[in-house]
Amino acid sequence: MPEEQPYYGKHGEPRKHDPTFKGPIYNRGCTDIVCCILFIICILGYFAVGILAWSQGDPRKVIYPTDSRGQFCGQAGTPLEKKSLLFYFNIMKCASPMVLLEFQCPTTQMCVEKCPDKFMTLLKAYTNKEDFKYYKNFCKEGLEGLTVTQILSSGLCPAMLMPSKPFTRRCFPALGQKKGGEITVGNNSKFDDGEGNIRDAKDLLAGVKNATVVIEARQVAMKIFEDYTQSWYWILIGLVIAMLVSLLFIILLRYLAGIMVWVMIVMVILVIGYGIFHCSMEYVSLKSEAGSNVTLKDLGFQTDFSVYLHIRQTWLAFIIILAIVEIIIILLLIFLRNRILIAIALIKEASRAIGHVMSALFYPLFTFALLSMVIAYWAVTAVFLSTSNQPIYKVFNETACDHSRKICEPANFSTSSMKAECPDSKCLFAFYGGETVYHKYLIGLQFYNVFLFFWCANFVTALGQMTLAGAFASYYWAFVKPDDMPAFPVFSSLGRSLRYHTGSLAFGSLILSIVQIIRVLLEYIDHKLQGTQNKCTKFLLCCLKCCFWCLEKFIKFINRNAYIMVAIYGKNFCTSAKDAFFLLMRNMIRVAVLDKVTDFLLFLGKLLIVGLVGIFAFFFFSGRVKAFENTAPNLHYYWVPILTVVVGSYLIAHGFFSVYAMCVDTLFLCFCEDLERNDGSPARPYYMSASLNDILLENKAVEEREEPTQSSPHQPDDQDVQLKQ
Repeated sequence: MPEEQPYYGKHGEPRKHDPTFKGPIYNRGCTDIVCCILFIICILGYFAVGILAWSQGDPRKVIYPTDSRGQFCGQAGTPLEKKSLLFYFNIMKCASPMVLLEFQCPTTQMCVEKCPDKFMTLLKAYTNKEDFKYYKNFCKEGLEGLTVTQILSSGLCPAMLMPSKPFTRRCFPALGQKKGGEITVGNNSKFDDGEGNIRDAKDLLAGVKNATVVIEARQVAMKIFEDYTQSWYWILIGLVIAMLVSLLFIILLRYLAGIMVWVMIVMVILVIGYGIFHCSMEYVSLKSEAGSNVTLKDLGFQTDFSVYLHIRQTWLAFIIILAIVEIIIILLLIFLRNRILIAIALIKEASRAIGHVMSALFYPLFTFALLSMVIAYWAVTAVFLSTSNQPIYKVFNETACDHSRKICEPANFSTSSMKAECPDSKCLFAFYGGETVYHKYLIGLQFYNVFLFFWCANFVTALGQMTLAGAFASYYWAFVKPDDMPAFPVFSSLGRSLRYHTGSLAFGSLILSIVQIIRVLLEYIDHKLQGTQNKCTKFLLCCLKCCFWCLEKFIKFINRNAYIMVAIYGKNFCTSAKDAFFLLMRNMIRVAVLDKVTDFLLFLGKLLIVGLVGIFAFFFFSGRVKAFENTAPNLHYYWVPILTVVVGSYLIAHGFFSVYAMCVDTLFLCFCEDLERNDGSPARPYYMSASLNDILLENKAVEEREEPTQSSPHQPDDQDVQLKQ
């Protein structure tokens, strides 16, 4: 019997027909075993780092304020349990530039139950028993038998008290402002500093400003947290609506793919158009409002983000951005109208595949749960690592001193040589650090934590891609659909992926993680060099960041298609990546016509869902609609729940549409492989459905119009076959 003649691909590569091939190989072996072992060892090391961090760390350091002795204010089960506020002896010393460098005021800080609410100096309080009793609440122990001079020289009490209010668990002067712009503290424009000087209240501004430089963002964070507590149930309702809309959209695509795609396109254009109209109306309405013509550059950064909505330039930026997006979408629709029809047919086929593998729609929930565990483990480990240092005390002083900023011991500092040489110096808590071997390698452990986070997160994503690819490939290569498909394609594919291809998943995710960690390092270097004026360095960093961004996108593309080939053939990662890459290169036009146009249509679907839910959230939380005016919660920033709903809606829509995207990519790769393996004859029939066969004919017509001199890749000319034979 003569040997079957090989089929020659588009670029002359021989490919024999294999009649025994029925889709994903079941009789397969383990791949990339070395990388699998390495991944398991690294995971065990990751657990060891977590255990070490949990045994050494103390999250209370980021929860409670710390006094000058390194004790936590308000910590339960300690003598300071009821003293939850931090009090500064002399807030004006916080105006020192050193605060900006070391985040520590050169003044004694102690834990108190409540902030002072009246003006008082130690000199006057000492002569009145009741006043001195009140004053002792803000002093250290050991005042008995000491004079005022001795108390002040020993640093046991502040020289004066002033009305203060708690802010982020710290006592700051109760500053105010009169109508004329005069600064007041406790309704007084002047105060006695306890040293015989009458000071203006405005002298406190610099100290208060620098004292809050580290915690300035916490004010915004607290308001955001309060907004979440007021609107969390409405946010959940918005996310449920987004999930229902996404699910409804997927179901409609199953039966009305063609109509739904065109409705989706029109709706996206209308939603963006309405956004342009609304922004234009806001822009016009601010024309007569005073101060609305201030530029964003002159305004600078504001913690109250609602201020930006009263600036005309903000709405002008929104108009320009939306108009550009609208024009790009319209131009793409005009030039891709013929290819969109072909892509719609592929979406229809993907809808049929998902209809036979409905459990795939819920697989993103499993991926989300695994990613949540990875993120939670990384975050908890990072917090414990960052809080596993020991309290470090340094010498702080106001005058010149050779021992300034040197490490000291508060227990014996009063009798040390440092105190003798620098009488006005104090040994105060500076930060958390350490000199042990563990503390020296702490930065390395943090780096390991970040790297394993990327690796594990990419591994979970890769597992989802390979699992879905195997399930949809079993649909495509079933000659009689769905009779030739396994009973539970998603679960069988998940089992194969974990049993045989953990090493391949680890290998691909490792390569991607290395690129991502390099990008993180480049961003860190760029942040450190922001103050430099070296244009050459900035240009080089910009080029490197751009190159590694492109490299990351390329690796994600290769990995995605490599996982599809691994799911089908069971080969190792490198071989699968090579086969997928050259298969796509032999079908470059089809990649542009089908795959990428389909991705664009699916992106418009996500954009439509996010736009609809976002517009609803905007009118509800902003109170623009009278029907919701009394129902909507009172918020500091109404954009907080709106952004949360928009981001959450996008993630939900992305979860559903990612299944569609993976289905399309898998069917497309199987489609190209089917074209090269078979020719549609009775001896070598296509495994594609009749609708995909129609795609082939339409796509062939497009290719012939774009490449009239090239013959069809799946039906070589007889003369070419004879020459190659």
